[in-house]
Amino acid sequence: MPRKPQRPCRHPGCPNLSDGVYCAAHKSQYMRENAAQRGYGSRWKVARKHFLDRHPLCVECLKNGKMTPATVVDHIVPHRGDPKLFWDNANWQALCKSCHDHKTGTGM
Repeated sequence: MPRKPQRPCRHPGCPNLSDGVYCAAHKSQYMRENAAQRGYGSRWKVARKHFLDRHPLCVECLKNGKMTPATVVDHIVPHRGDPKLFWDNANWQALCKSCHDHKTGTGM
């Protein structure tokens, strides 16, 4: 089976071709850590479950008069890797997936 033609690397100003989005020289700059490496391991899963047990409804939907089950614990202020902000449950809010995706996509 024929292979796809290589495309230009998306790194600004890079002339290299790549099978993926970035060439081998720039791929490491754009790789994202996995969820556990970003802090979302077993400890987070337990904390998330306890928080959702105490806050079962989406706070954004409640503001609009809808009662939607929350499925996501959102960091109100993005933690950007700061462990103190990550674990500060005053910085958490319960959201449904739809509201979380909207907030994340629009920077609400």
